Amino acid sequence: MITSKQRAYLRSLGNKLDSIFQLGKNGIENTFLKQIDEALEVRELIKITVLNNSDIDPKEASRIICERLGADGVQCIGSKVVLYRESTKKPKIELP
Repeated sequence: MITSKQRAYLRSLGNKLDSIFQLGKNGIENTFLKQIDEALEVRELIKITVLNNSDIDPKEASRIICERLGADGVQCIGSKVVLYRESTKKPKIELP
């Protein structure tokens, strides 16, 4: 669990990121979760766009992904979701 100060720091880093995943009509499948899991291990901080044709709203998508992958939801604004999980092999981001 991250503190509010750490969340604010991660939000500032997340503003500069481009979305690397799009969640659409297929929803959250195992292959989608596996790709997110691998990206979190490498990057630690990722941004996902939830498309309009998705049956899941961005907050619900963030909650489901965080539960299944042990990540922290940093931010959810509009259709964008920012997730963080510390890398087990090579941590890159130093939290305050």
